[in-house]
Amino acid sequence: MPYSLQNFKAEFFKALAHPVRIRILEELRGTELSVTEIQSLLELDQSTVSQQLSILRSKSFLQSRKNGTSVFYSVRDPMVYDLLDVARTIFNNQLITTQELLALLDNEKQNLTADI
Repeated sequence: MPYSLQNFKAEFFKALAHPVRIRILEELRGTELSVTEIQSLLELDQSTVSQQLSILRSKSFLQSRKNGTSVFYSVRDPMVYDLLDVARTIFNNQLITTQELLALLDNEKQNLTADI
């Protein structure tokens, strides 16, 4: 794989490596929202939201449309939600594995306590 493609992929994932940016994408699932609406939904100040929107837009995750004084954002490629859904599935699988390990440890601890 050419190094430039690896850089592109790394930059792509870096753009997703912030909880506010992921929240923005999740709020935009299937809809278009203004900056003010996004601010309200996320309960964050305007500068934080604008900064994160700018990063998502610069990495081509978002497209914007101006209507009067309002700027509306939507997701450029809805396949990003497939990626986020797969990430959620992986995360859930890891949690299930962790829960199973914790249950085994708890059983082991109970068995040791019962033997004493």
